[in-house]
Amino acid sequence: MKIKRALLSVSDKTGIAELGKELAALDVEIISTGGTMKTLQDAGIPVKAVQDVTGFPEMMDGRVKTLHPKIHGAILAVRDNKEHVKAMAEHGIVPVDLVVVNLYPFEATVAKPDVTLAEAVENIDIGGPCMVRAAAKNNKFVAVVTNPKKYGQIIDILKKDGEFSDAYRLELAREAFAHTAAYDAAVTAYLTEAAAKGASY
Repeated sequence: MKIKRALLSVSDKTGIAELGKELAALDVEIISTGGTMKTLQDAGIPVKAVQDVTGFPEMMDGRVKTLHPKIHGAILAVRDNKEHVKAMAEHGIVPVDLVVVNLYPFEATVAKPDVTLAEAVENIDIGGPCMVRAAAKNNKFVAVVTNPKKYGQIIDILKKDGEFSDAYRLELAREAFAHTAAYDAAVTAYLTEAAAKGASY
């Protein structure tokens, strides 16, 4: 399946401009959010804002931006299911074929000696894990990348083959679920310790 549309939304912006340039050169439409979008725009890469896709602005200090049917429907739609295809057509949902997401730096935040509970909680990513898990679940049709070290490899594959194999998408999905599992484990460990210390807001 040819990669036609990609969603890029990363906390760690290592290599994201280079990836964006390569995807644009392959005629992949890029949609993005906040700081990632600015990084891409500053590099002269054509990019469409998520809010222009959803029709809703980012709100609540960025807490709500990608949690929308036009994003999650685009990721989760089963492309060979007639009812899913019909729903996409009815609601103007355009499929996303590649999701490139990494998460808020929770572990780095809570490693600071003076971090407060409020600061720690604010750095729990919500939209990112949702997109990662959605793409990983629908790996038959969507590739998900959480590790910047993979960027070169995915571009090499796309340049050579124009698409990803089922086996490769499955491997990316496995990595993605491992990534979110480790993230949730770090959050759980911190909150367990905070509760034991009697932390409060």
